[in-house]
Amino acid sequence: MQEYKKAVILLNMGGPNSLDEVSSFLKNMFADPCILSVQNGVFRSMIGSMIVNSRVEKSKKIYKQIGGLSPITSITFSLIQKLQARNQDTFYTYAMRYVPPFSYHVLEEIMQKGIQEIYLFSMYPQYSSTTTFSSFQDVAQSLKKLEFTPEIHTIDRYYNHHLFIDSILNSVQTHIMGKDSKDFILILSAHSIPLSRVKKGDPYQNECEECYHLIKKGLESRNLFFKDIILSYQSKVGPVKWIGPYTDEIIKQYAKNNNIIIFPLSFSIDNSETRYELDIFYRNLATSLDVKEYIVCPCLNDSEDFITLIESLII
Repeated sequence: MQEYKKAVILLNMGGPNSLDEVSSFLKNMFADPCILSVQNGVFRSMIGSMIVNSRVEKSKKIYKQIGGLSPITSITFSLIQKLQARNQDTFYTYAMRYVPPFSYHVLEEIMQKGIQEIYLFSMYPQYSSTTTFSSFQDVAQSLKKLEFTPEIHTIDRYYNHHLFIDSILNSVQTHIMGKDSKDFILILSAHSIPLSRVKKGDPYQNECEECYHLIKKGLESRNLFFKDIILSYQSKVGPVKWIGPYTDEIIKQYAKNNNIIIFPLSFSIDNSETRYELDIFYRNLATSLDVKEYIVCPCLNDSEDFITLIESLII
């Protein structure tokens, strides 16, 4: 039996692995008080059920357009395999928040292997109570249930790490290669969150803005200049105020006589928000508005750059 010095758990929200799993994925998501901030559990369950019932069929149609499942699991598994191949003394695994494998079972396996040192690696580059905190809290609850007390290290954000910024610069540079960057609008699109969360002290918006400024500075150092570089937010749902400006509105604003390239700023692994929203829905919008060229950069996924970043942060 392989003996490992430590374990690394990549923490993410997950996504449905089939159309049949869409309903349970949404149900688990809207049962999370970090997502649906209703204190009363019964009331939250009622509201969550209403939201799920109203969205499940629409969500299934979205996943049908990207192959009937989220790409997040297969890409994460590939990333794990690559990390494992390079670091034989470390056990790499992952836990999802709303679909299997859940943290309880992942930690149970680690405990059975006799590993007493664990690194929790957030797959969210910027910290938010809606994502990062939810995953870390879930792990803490699972450790308590298991009565497992290993040494825990946390990597809860890396939005300003030079290797993360360099990874984004490399991706943008690769996807603009052979073209004049000054002919393009660069949109850095992040997942939006309710404005009420920011007002309560969530650092997410500030971290997205700092990341944006670091990317602008990095692009200038590489002599990559764009018509404009804009930070925007996507994936707003419901009637409450979310942080903006919204990505679709930015596309509409800059559509005329422009080319557009988009990088998904707050996503490390491709999912429905990138494969469908950015690459299908917004692409159709851009086409309808006569955007001349529309490019979507993939997430860092299982790239060499992302592997190097993870290894560096663990070390």
